[in-house]
Amino acid sequence: MPNKASAKKRLRQTLKKTTENKNRKTRIKTFVKKVEQAIIQGDHPAANQVLSTAQAEIMRGVTKGVIHKNSASRKISRLNSKVKGLKKAS
Repeated sequence: MPNKASAKKRLRQTLKKTTENKNRKTRIKTFVKKVEQAIIQGDHPAANQVLSTAQAEIMRGVTKGVIHKNSASRKISRLNSKVKGLKKAS
């Protein structure tokens, strides 16, 4: 445990940021799962709608520094191509 006041404050800040980042990552994963579930069900309009909300959530994670910009772009691109493939298959 820290003894100095500045170290105690830094510990509090770290714990707060860690929980916020964990929650944000969990939200991103949840939205990605929703898109994948819509793709599995074969519902193109629903998949498109959920994809747009997932994209917003993923990019919000980038601006907050939770995930890297290239990782987010790759994830969005792959989801987008899956949704487009769903349209062709239907």
